[in-house]
Amino acid sequence: MSGLIVHEWLSPAGGSENVFEAIAQVFPEAERWCLWNDAGDRLQPVHETVLARTPLRGRKALALPFMPTVWRHLPERDADWVLASTHLFAHHARFGGPARDVPKLVYTHTPARYIWVPELDGRGDSLPIRAVSAALKPLDRKRAQEPVAIAANSRFIADRIADAWERESEVIYPPVAVHGFGEEPDLTAAEQDQLDALPDSFILGFSRFVPYKRLDAAIAAGRASGLPVVLAGSGPDEDRLRTIADETYPGAVTFVHHPSNPLLTAILQRASALVFAPIEDFGIIPVEAMAAGTPVLANAIGGAVESVLDGVTGAHVHDWDSPSELRAAVDKALASSPAECRVRAQRFGEDVFAREIQGFVERNV
Repeated sequence: MSGLIVHEWLSPAGGSENVFEAIAQVFPEAERWCLWNDAGDRLQPVHETVLARTPLRGRKALALPFMPTVWRHLPERDADWVLASTHLFAHHARFGGPARDVPKLVYTHTPARYIWVPELDGRGDSLPIRAVSAALKPLDRKRAQEPVAIAANSRFIADRIADAWERESEVIYPPVAVHGFGEEPDLTAAEQDQLDALPDSFILGFSRFVPYKRLDAAIAAGRASGLPVVLAGSGPDEDRLRTIADETYPGAVTFVHHPSNPLLTAILQRASALVFAPIEDFGIIPVEAMAAGTPVLANAIGGAVESVLDGVTGAHVHDWDSPSELRAAVDKALASSPAECRVRAQRFGEDVFAREIQGFVERNV
């Protein structure tokens, strides 16, 4: 059977792009569509919509009011099914021709956060989005009634789908490249020097340095437990994080700028525990840490609680401002078994996703 796979826009890197790529690998003969493609050759061949040929290309907030209409007027195609990978409006997709009335399935990263849960996404506070959000909610819910089946990337998102779209969904966790994190990384001499300069044990925070990632929580966990802290990544929040480190935990926080994948693997393997404080739809980084044998302190709200098992592969934290809770969480995480962490990570491997997304399509077409 022939298929059509659609996604929002494609960026050079990103979690949803990784899922789109994994879906395309499972269905290599399916035609691929997106609003515009800024991922270069990575995901080719990919067809773009008319928005890609306008000044709105890449300007997400300005293009947002036009996206629902663009998705409803895709060209004529002949296919047996459509699978939409959506975190905004890709599930609105409708092709002309024979494909217009074929079964549509949806893999949902989230209903649009800045429309449905703006308290979790600052983009919902922008003037253009506030102006159109009220009108788009009923339309978005209406379009979400069209799919014959919906998959969510976590139970956390399945609950959001039920609230926003009033639909049931099954959970298919996104694919994580878990195998490489258990292997010895191939470091350059300079990277080995960077690794050797780090403490023998430490609390790790890793992500882009932006406020909502809550890397300050890693500093707080280190201070509460008496362990040094390593912050790996880069981004605009670095100055604030350095100020917090200097004022609250002087001399105990090391910054590693934009580590390569091999160096990050080595850092994950050495870390005593990873701190993952943001409220995320699922959370790839905790699974990568567990694949390296490292336990995780995860936010008790969000998708990470579904991968991190409290008291087995880490700890769930309810109050990041409580030194006593952080100290107890670190102690619980340090008692976790590296072997249990690695076994748990395999549940979210790429092979598992491939089997489940293929079964999802086959059952519903």
